Amino acid sequence: MPDTIENTTRALRLGIAGPVGVGKSSLIATLCRALADELALGVITNDIYTDEDARFLRSEGVLDPDRIRAVETGACPHTAIRDDVTANLLAAEDLERDFAPLDLVVIESGGDNLTATFSPALVDAQVFVLDVAGGGDVARKGGPGIGRADLLVVNKTDLAPHVGVDVDRMVADASAARDGRAVVALSRTDPASVAELRGWVLGVLATFRAGQHVAQDPGPMAPHFHADDTAPGGGYVHDHAGGAPAHTH
Repeated sequence: MPDTIENTTRALRLGIAGPVGVGKSSLIATLCRALADELALGVITNDIYTDEDARFLRSEGVLDPDRIRAVETGACPHTAIRDDVTANLLAAEDLERDFAPLDLVVIESGGDNLTATFSPALVDAQVFVLDVAGGGDVARKGGPGIGRADLLVVNKTDLAPHVGVDVDRMVADASAARDGRAVVALSRTDPASVAELRGWVLGVLATFRAGQHVAQDPGPMAPHFHADDTAPGGGYVHDHAGGAPAHTH
């Protein structure tokens, strides 16, 4: 169980994960706009070779630019949020030291697939993000992030009429895949959905400050393929559950 003293002296760390293009950065911008007047915030972004997500958030003017830090992972995005979280932990500690006291540090994963999860050694709670443009059936496909993250966000619901997605059905499928865990259907243009997301974050923060929040581990990532020209068959299958990667033929 997390140490109660630690919970009351450092910021809540909230991970945001999901596939490329689902709107993780815009969700963080929306969250910052909704909370910046009442909470002291910091953001850490993860990209493989660039700081593009951090530059986007700075350009949005949602926070003091110095409160937005970038980690260049140099490897597959989930490595820095699941396997070796050192760079992100150091970034979070530096941010909290520079702007103490912070209430919330949001850590954005680089865009990944449906299996991405954060280590509970890095974040206290995690949000997995899908969007309607990815298809109405993607929520029921499951996976560790979809099934067991603290919150699932179905994003960009304002686009649903343009991509032929039934949002109510997608949310119902998501709720079934999650055994009733929290799901928010979100559009940054819909104040009610933004308020729902804000309320969820404030609820988790209150529980954390009371020393009652226990970080959950959604479980290791499902096996997935890494391209590698030096490996037999052009790559290898990896599951982030420990041990050497299994080469594929």
